[in-house]
Amino acid sequence: MFTARKRSRLTTPRNPRRTRERLLHAAFQQVYRSGFRGTDLETILKVARVTKGALYHHFENKEALGYALVDEVILGMTDEKWLQPLRNAQNPMDTLIGIIQSRSTEQDELHCGCPLNNLAQEMSPLDERFRKRLARVFREWHEGMAEALRRGQKQGLVRSDVDPEETATFIMAAFEGCLSLAKTTQDVQVLRAGKGSMARYLESLRATEGGSSVTGSD
Repeated sequence: MFTARKRSRLTTPRNPRRTRERLLHAAFQQVYRSGFRGTDLETILKVARVTKGALYHHFENKEALGYALVDEVILGMTDEKWLQPLRNAQNPMDTLIGIIQSRSTEQDELHCGCPLNNLAQEMSPLDERFRKRLARVFREWHEGMAEALRRGQKQGLVRSDVDPEETATFIMAAFEGCLSLAKTTQDVQVLRAGKGSMARYLESLRATEGGSSVTGSD
């Protein structure tokens, strides 16, 4: 009886969907801290508290787990942080500035950087299937911001002379650069200064009531 009870505490209940979610969550935690190549399956199994058999029931190998991590977890995080708020935004400029200046994930950003960019830097040169999946996440992020800017122009909230595609690319590059610099320096003031500069840039894209002129910001 003791052995049976002990085993039940070390494994996931027989719920395939929950088991898969636990594996993906554990994989994300470890990969975010240590990188994909620096994470081994035994550590993921220990954190998820599932057996190796359960892992291979859902994922053929470590690479398949990594692909699902990008397709489901990282894409889902990008959708939750950026795309959903922008889709529902009454004023896309206010929403973009709010997302960028948010401190809800500041400690993770400072210590570990951006999970999307980390994997892109590590795995894109090594694995084409990783690269394509990561490129899809960047593409959807870019398209979501560009669409929000176009909508803002139609509403008269964003300057008409702003190029939504180029601006979305610049915002992505600036945001990722800010997080990378903060991760390297481990200085929260560097992170906040970068975000502040981005917010001021976005403020400069607001339209005045009369058209495309830049509004002043304090």
